Amino acid sequence: MPARTGPTNPMLRRLIRQLREHGRKQKAKIWLDIAERLEGPSRIRSEVNLSQLERYASNGDVVVVPGKVLAAGRLSHPISVAAFRFSSPARRKLMMAGGRALTIQELMEQNPTGKGVKLME
Repeated sequence: MPARTGPTNPMLRRLIRQLREHGRKQKAKIWLDIAERLEGPSRIRSEVNLSQLERYASNGDVVVVPGKVLAAGRLSHPISVAAFRFSSPARRKLMMAGGRALTIQELMEQNPTGKGVKLME
């Protein structure tokens, strides 16, 4: 069996390294958990639709998606979503609902301890 190599995307590798360093330094398990999820194969990485965010996130929540946010469904309340990738229609719909689309790195810098952040897969 060949050795596990991890992601080949240099931006993703850098993000995983930063999440691990930051998680250890801040003793924030959420960043370590997200790094672990992003390191897995891309075929099992999360893909979350806006309809799921509408159903499970409340007004003003901060949600992290360790994968991609897709545009299926609609969003009726403002939430902040951090993800590795957004489809362009999903980003547009999120902004039209008054929400924010962030990178995981931006959220990590804004909330170093990860308090109050919901993880969605």
